[in-house]
Amino acid sequence: MASTEVLKVNTNNPDPIFKRVIFSMGGKGGVGKTGFMSLLAEWFQDAALPFTLLDLDIENKAAGSLKHYFPDTAHKIDIHTPAGLDSFIDYLVTDSSDSPPIVVADMGAGSGAVALDWFDAMYPEISRIGVVFTAIGVITPDPSTIDSILAWAARLNRRVRYLIVENSPNLVSDFTYWRDTYEAQLFRQMFHPAVISMEFRLPDLENATRQHGVTLRQVAERKTSYDPLRKTSFVLRAQAYRRRMFAQLETVADLLLL
Repeated sequence: MASTEVLKVNTNNPDPIFKRVIFSMGGKGGVGKTGFMSLLAEWFQDAALPFTLLDLDIENKAAGSLKHYFPDTAHKIDIHTPAGLDSFIDYLVTDSSDSPPIVVADMGAGSGAVALDWFDAMYPEISRIGVVFTAIGVITPDPSTIDSILAWAARLNRRVRYLIVENSPNLVSDFTYWRDTYEAQLFRQMFHPAVISMEFRLPDLENATRQHGVTLRQVAERKTSYDPLRKTSFVLRAQAYRRRMFAQLETVADLLLL
């Protein structure tokens, strides 16, 4: 497994440190970005890998935000300020020797202009201190979700590595637009994104976890006070979802670790 050893910044040493920012491309809302990012956070937790969790979706203050799922560990950040996204740097590069080397950040819908302008302004300086980026694009069969990812990639270009998550909203999902359109094919040819799938999840389970801010780990381990989510069928479903999703994350660990 890749090393996650934390390296302290030495301003007298020209060699860069290595840190990683993993962020969701916050285009169209309601596509499952936060659901995936919460599972990613659980994957890091289960592997006992140190990371910092940032909730950058200021529009979503209650149900469904990362802060709702992880109230004690997620940091709510307002990126709609002149230096909002500088939090990426501040949480990575600190005077503390135990500062986690990885940031996992969930962007809100409609954050494209702010995020992309920040990349244009700050990327050259940030790359010099060894910070690398992984951009998560969550798509559904809806063409607008793919178009949003392509728009982000047109600006981000090769400054990030890409992980695409095919999120199935039903048992039979048709991703023809993603696979066959010229623009999507060109994106894959240019940037060689890794692609994984997030399977359809039972609405009763998915809606209840979102409404009550319960992670799949809490359901799988029966560590929730909301009794309907303690049913054995839900516990086993949550265990199965996590097992299959974590197996896919292992295949793209080079985009997530150091």
